[in-house]
Amino acid sequence: MGPDVPLLNEYKQEFFWKRFPQTVLGGPRFKLGYCAPPYVYVNQAVLFLTPWLFGGIGTLLCQLQLLQELHATVLSGMLMFGAAAGVQALALYAARRSGTVERLGAPNILVDEEEVEFTHCVSPETVRFIAPGKRFGLNVVLHTVLAGVLCGFGTWYVFLGRLTALYGSIGVSLVVFVLSWVTLCIAEYSLIVNTATETATFQAQDTYEITPLTRPLYIFIFIAVDLADRFSGPVPELQLASQVLHVLFLFLPLLWALGILPPLDALLLWGMEQALVFGLGGSPMSSNLRLLLMFGVSAGVAVCNYFIPSTLGVVLFSISTGFLLSLDLSQIGTLCTGPRAAFGDHGFRRGGSPPPPPSSFGWNLGCREVLLYLSLLLVAMAEAGLLHHFLGSSQSQSLVTGPQAPVSYLLLVLFCLCWALREIQGAYVFGGVFLNPLYPKGMSSVQTFKQKNRGLYIAAAIRRVLLYLVSPFAMIAFLSMDKSLQLLHRASLSVGFTRAFRVVWQSSEDALLQMVVVVLMRLAAGNNMLPGWDNLGSGVQLLLVGLLIDRLTQFFAKLKFTLTVLVTSWTEKKQRRQSAGTLLALNASLCPLLLAVVTLSALLSAPLLPLFTLPIFLVGFPRPQRSWPGPVGTACPCPDSIFYQQMSGSLASALRTAFARGSLGSLAPGSHFLGRFQDRMVWIMILERGYGYCTVNIKGLELQETSCHTVEARRVDEVFEAAFERPERLGFTQGFNLHWGNALTPCAALAVRVYSDARNVLSGIIDSHDNLRKLQDDFLKVLVWLLLRYCSQSSQLAQTTCTQPPEAVMVESNVSSLRFRQDSSSLTSFGDWSDEDDLFGPQPARRTVALVTAEAQPGHTALQTGASLPGSVEMDSLFENMALSALQPLQPLGLGIGMPAVDKGRNPEVFRESPGSLPQLNFSCPQSEIFNLPTGWRTAPLLPSRLLQLRPLFPDDWFRFTLGQLGPAVQSETSEDMTKALKEDEALKELHTQVALSCLISLGAESAFTSPSYIYRLYCGDIPWTEGLDWLSSSKELYQLALRAFRFSFKLLFDQASLGPMESPEELFSTLEEYERDWYIGLVTEKGWHDSVLQEKPFLFSLGHDLAMGTYTGRVLSLQEQLVHVGRLNGEGVRGQWANLSWELLYATNDDEERYSIQAHPFMLRNLTVQAADPPLGYPIYSSAPLHFPCL
Repeated sequence: MGPDVPLLNEYKQEFFWKRFPQTVLGGPRFKLGYCAPPYVYVNQAVLFLTPWLFGGIGTLLCQLQLLQELHATVLSGMLMFGAAAGVQALALYAARRSGTVERLGAPNILVDEEEVEFTHCVSPETVRFIAPGKRFGLNVVLHTVLAGVLCGFGTWYVFLGRLTALYGSIGVSLVVFVLSWVTLCIAEYSLIVNTATETATFQAQDTYEITPLTRPLYIFIFIAVDLADRFSGPVPELQLASQVLHVLFLFLPLLWALGILPPLDALLLWGMEQALVFGLGGSPMSSNLRLLLMFGVSAGVAVCNYFIPSTLGVVLFSISTGFLLSLDLSQIGTLCTGPRAAFGDHGFRRGGSPPPPPSSFGWNLGCREVLLYLSLLLVAMAEAGLLHHFLGSSQSQSLVTGPQAPVSYLLLVLFCLCWALREIQGAYVFGGVFLNPLYPKGMSSVQTFKQKNRGLYIAAAIRRVLLYLVSPFAMIAFLSMDKSLQLLHRASLSVGFTRAFRVVWQSSEDALLQMVVVVLMRLAAGNNMLPGWDNLGSGVQLLLVGLLIDRLTQFFAKLKFTLTVLVTSWTEKKQRRQSAGTLLALNASLCPLLLAVVTLSALLSAPLLPLFTLPIFLVGFPRPQRSWPGPVGTACPCPDSIFYQQMSGSLASALRTAFARGSLGSLAPGSHFLGRFQDRMVWIMILERGYGYCTVNIKGLELQETSCHTVEARRVDEVFEAAFERPERLGFTQGFNLHWGNALTPCAALAVRVYSDARNVLSGIIDSHDNLRKLQDDFLKVLVWLLLRYCSQSSQLAQTTCTQPPEAVMVESNVSSLRFRQDSSSLTSFGDWSDEDDLFGPQPARRTVALVTAEAQPGHTALQTGASLPGSVEMDSLFENMALSALQPLQPLGLGIGMPAVDKGRNPEVFRESPGSLPQLNFSCPQSEIFNLPTGWRTAPLLPSRLLQLRPLFPDDWFRFTLGQLGPAVQSETSEDMTKALKEDEALKELHTQVALSCLISLGAESAFTSPSYIYRLYCGDIPWTEGLDWLSSSKELYQLALRAFRFSFKLLFDQASLGPMESPEELFSTLEEYERDWYIGLVTEKGWHDSVLQEKPFLFSLGHDLAMGTYTGRVLSLQEQLVHVGRLNGEGVRGQWANLSWELLYATNDDEERYSIQAHPFMLRNLTVQAADPPLGYPIYSSAPLHFPCL
């Protein structure tokens, strides 16, 4: 798609320009897509101006001094309450009337979906169009009462006397009065008549009708400040705030229309998160419930500190609660429920890599962990108590001569060491600008990479000790000796020190930086006093410094994102639209306004929203760091999801190590990382951060790459190659990061156990006549090995009846016969019909409706599949290749689709010997009974002459060799004579010969495997009908063994064609044992493939057919430790694109799959970012539950 693809298609443009005026005005629909009677518009205008009318009555009576302000307020509120009640009563009446009236005639699906037929001004259709009403009775009462209260207080808020007193000008007061009532009318209309769709939409569905309360809530906030100014006496700050807010009140409709003010749920979550992080020293939480609980407990700690009379008690209580609340409290349940409730059970219940062994420190909350945490807490409390008791009241508080002086210099040294040791751990240094010369380069082997990285591991261990064990105690010593602790019984100081003692543990690295900034400011001031700053106290100073650092970090990240969007809109030809020059000129001319928008979004901690990802920047509404309201872990799963599910465990272990070493840089909740390996893209988001633990969410992006996905994936590979696959020695000019402007900055390579996917075209292997002839011999050898192994395993399990072989492949096949029917079928008379001539190419295996239905019904083992007449034409469904004869409506009718008549009176046993009539087997060796086969396997309806004709094909030598290998393993007394007697037992050999050759005939390989398409059909289990197929399929165990034997033999053919022929029986035997132990050989669509990936089978093999190219492919998955490249994404760029995605899909409903904002962008990684969003807006194929793992 070109860069000038429409931002919105024509239908969406019309829809948007109808919706946006409705949003601006609060709900009235004055722009329709069809003609409506004038009374529709008049009724809406009257309802819109009704609050102004009632407020004007109260204001007029107050101005004429007929009523006092309070009485006029009550009168306006009561009048509005009555009007709101009347509107709700009409809406309820219209809903009941329309529910009982049945509309005659069929609806016309060609008319606009919003078109309404109006009959008169108060008809049910008109009332429902103007005032749809509320879904819940409670909301009817609540919203009606709030409408009256809002009108009353709004009248009081904009009394002309009040406005004149604020501004001292009648003209200004009149302007403010008129425009303020516009704001009030908008809020009243959205509350009681019809709620407009808000541009600031957080939830996809407004289930509980919270949206109508949003606009009135902000008006109540303005009114509350004015009431505080009225009744608190002359406070200059409040009077100034009231004056400013009265002016800002006029711009509320603009803020609502632009979507800057958040909805109630987002406002609540964002407010709690900001207060918890910057006011109470906590961390953003991985779920809304955890956020609510943690905020409540942390606020309770601050309140307790305010009322504790002793400063020593405050210090000890703050340290203990701060330390405990900074730990991973989700592990406390482990002590009660046992180790299975730990990380492995929570994160990998649905499969994936197993968690680290219980001996690994930190994964489970065991005795060692409890002992360490208890020791740290006791030492910290003892240190703080002693220092505060003996040195906290020291007279000299100068950093040069006071007791804090040595600790301050120690903090400076610790910060420099920790920062330097962290910087050298990554691929780039100094903010991703320069390549790190110490980082290993061009390493393809994991072992070589680890050896080269050994020096950095030592540096990382030193940093861990300094950061997690030394720094917290140094910071506690600094705080415990602070003089401002003596003034704790002030609310600001209580909150400040509660936060300071908490953040020491919650985020030691950030706390160290904040404390160093405070120390440097004091050192810069020297002996001079900074009255405004020094009076705040160290706790509040640290709070302000932390807030300032966070906002500055956001500002620079947003500025980089802004520059990326601006520059690439012109430099990238595929992104250059016709309006690019105009937009660049506007941004350049309005540069101060652009900087103001970036600054405001940073101050509010809100995303910077690039409209349609163009250089048109708006301030998105503030929302939590997670960006999405739903629970973490929702995804759009598909068959490829298992690869991410498998690697998530090993990836979490590698991330744990990388986080502890600092390889991925400074960790903060809301950080995003991107991992790349072969065709896999892993999106990692940090949700929580505490002392010794981190909580992340791992998402997997689609493997079936689209054109946009491919463009961005290629750029990601280029960025990683420039960082990790560069030459050993680089010149100074080559040491720069040439991709610094990209949203992705490479950080580190992690060793992860992951499947490597290799695909090979089998041309020259599967179509070779020599290979096809050898396949028959290999099949018999493998089948003999499986039959003997089956018997030996049955004997070892001490079972009297034969059991199903382990890891049996339950194949979804479509055998062209009535395989599982109990009655006889006339298809047995079509023994010579076969369409295996390659005239029309290979036929893929079909999954019939009967099979699909049976798969969904557990316990059904006898599948009744419809018959397919050779040479007939069958219809393909849109979603599955289903035979017409298998369609469910045809089955009850007994349609055979052209089948010959069936003689029901004929006994089916004529075709085969009954089990009771079989001759008795006389084994010459007593141990031969161990290798005896079930009786039913000897009843193939085949003439003895056919078996005798194929007798030379049976591998006698291989049979004796296999017996010699497996015999001693199952004999209680092993001796050479017994093994020799076993090999010479002719009855046993003839038994296995009969069964093996019967299977060979039943699979249609009497002469040889004729063509590649025939091999592919056999591999898929889509076996054409043969004379003995009904017999073979009637025995489930034997059928599975025969199919597995064929698949093993094909894999053997593939290996011999690639690596050379087998040189000895021993090599063949060990190869087959390896197949059984380490391989899954089957189809990608089978459940066994899915389970083997999750169980981490070392190797998997599948045969496929590319219909487009007409080639056969072999796919091999190999589980091994590989290097996964991980880079940090610009978090503000991600939040900005997600904010635009939310606005574009939830408000503009622009769900066009080819829209501009989803097209590939090599710098912003726009397509990948959209994929990684939570459903329903994004579509990751895998998303883990919040994973908690240790970082010590």
